[in-house]
Amino acid sequence: MDILAFLKSQFICHLLICYVFVATGLIVNSIQLCTLVLWPINKQLYRRINCRLAYCISSQLVMLLEWWSGTDCTLHTDPESYKKFGKENAIVVLNHNYEIDFLCGWTFCERFGVLGSSKVLAKKELAYVPLIGWMWYFLEIVFCNRKWEEDRRSVARGLHNLRDYPENFWFLIHCEGTRFTEKKHQISMQVAEAKGLPKLKYHLLPRTKGFTVTVQCLRNVVAAVYDSTLNFRNNENPTLLGVLNGKKYHADLLVRRIPLEEIPEDENECGNWLHKLYQEKDAFQEEYFKTGVYPGTAIVPPRRIWTLGLWLCWSTLLSYPLFKLLVNMISSGSSLTLATFGIIIIAASVGVRWMIGVTEINKGSSYGNNVAKQKHN
Repeated sequence: MDILAFLKSQFICHLLICYVFVATGLIVNSIQLCTLVLWPINKQLYRRINCRLAYCISSQLVMLLEWWSGTDCTLHTDPESYKKFGKENAIVVLNHNYEIDFLCGWTFCERFGVLGSSKVLAKKELAYVPLIGWMWYFLEIVFCNRKWEEDRRSVARGLHNLRDYPENFWFLIHCEGTRFTEKKHQISMQVAEAKGLPKLKYHLLPRTKGFTVTVQCLRNVVAAVYDSTLNFRNNENPTLLGVLNGKKYHADLLVRRIPLEEIPEDENECGNWLHKLYQEKDAFQEEYFKTGVYPGTAIVPPRRIWTLGLWLCWSTLLSYPLFKLLVNMISSGSSLTLATFGIIIIAASVGVRWMIGVTEINKGSSYGNNVAKQKHN
């Protein structure tokens, strides 16, 4: 193991990364709170500022994947579509099979300069989570309760608010509603059989209502749907803990640009279109597992220096007060002070492991596990 790989695996480095992320997040969240005074005065200025502030947080996670882990990300698409990425609003449909697929989605956004303004459809509980959840609140992310009777009006309202957004944005959506597990897949295919729908091998049955409302509300604002199917080479099973330890992965992302005018406006027809899309995604996955490649031209979008540069700026700015605090605590020699420092380190260790655990598949959402309680749309 070389020295750099050894350092990346050390907990002290992980703790420093976490410290910079948390401290930056709290500072940014505080500034975002102050920007609320701009909303009634100049809404578009408020939005532009919050895009940049949100980038300060989300870019640090992308930095981990791109620069710390060094994960390769190869895009498979057609050259004409590639020219339009980052220059138009789009709905990005992602599969939900891996612990870091959200991070790969953000990396896709970052490579084309729309990370700060990217949107997602997220469960409402996340709006109350410090750092990312609060960042999303100020960024006008669309939240839902996963109860369609309650969600339809609020989701439509949130989407309509984006129609005059001043920045190019991508709206990222996992139509399966939850991350793929064998148990969820078995239940999902039982629903498919009951509804007479073709079974999927590598995906859960998509929930159509959220997608159809998104298309209806953003029509004439969004230019296309980017159908995105992610996989990893050599049967890799990437985890956030692996990324934090500096492990390098090799991602392949198939992206098909579908003009929005090709998607039916009728709700039922749009739902049928989405089911057909997921059958095509399943076929692409089947081909990938057989051949190891996706169709289309393989392109590696260049990494942008901004994620690394911004992280270095924040880490330099925040390291001084941390170093000064440590020196004062050690030089004081007080048993109480050193014990308090030890407790803080232990608490930080537990906190880091908890945040990583949130992304683990076996600790993911139970949404979709109980067919008697949850209905596929």
